[in-house]
Amino acid sequence: MKLLLAGATGLVGSHALRLALADPAIERVIAPTRRALPPHPKLEAPRIDWDVLPPDATWWRVDAVVCALGTTMRAAGSREAFRKVDFDYPLALAQAAHRAGARSYALNSALGADAGSRVFYNRVKGELEQALAGVGFDSLTYVRPGLIGGERAQSRPGEAAASAVLRTLGPLLPRRWRINPAPHIAQALLDAALRAQPGVHAVGSERLV
Repeated sequence: MKLLLAGATGLVGSHALRLALADPAIERVIAPTRRALPPHPKLEAPRIDWDVLPPDATWWRVDAVVCALGTTMRAAGSREAFRKVDFDYPLALAQAAHRAGARSYALNSALGADAGSRVFYNRVKGELEQALAGVGFDSLTYVRPGLIGGERAQSRPGEAAASAVLRTLGPLLPRRWRINPAPHIAQALLDAALRAQPGVHAVGSERLV
């Protein structure tokens, strides 16, 4: 099994990378990134520009893809920049990997993803899910976490405040509204990519608690 992992320097992606490198079922992990990753015998980490992907790179030839790319409106700075990271890049990744032979794709999406939503964030996530369904993967899985739990490299005050509230109220809330730890999300993504069950599937936030 050769796995392509996008977003390996992020919160969920870094956990997915750790799990993938430790998994004996995975022979090779390809993690394209803008900044260097620590070396590992199973890891190939090509330095790339997401705006200019190399169409003929040999490392596109993988069995499965895990996409944990994503940002926030605050970090992106504009709707256009947000859409580029959360729609354009994951879709371009999917198309290139599928052309090279990948048959399984697992996306870190979001609770509330809906192409018809009035909420811009949810609408972009839903539009990406719709677009991915047209790429042609044998197996496609949307993992839809709610609030992600874990220590980020960059501070997100809004998430920190929400996490504090949810930690207090957690036992009283329905499972789908509780915090989803980043390692749980990463494991769900990896499991979906490796199992590669035929068809389109969704993993709800209640399964990520």
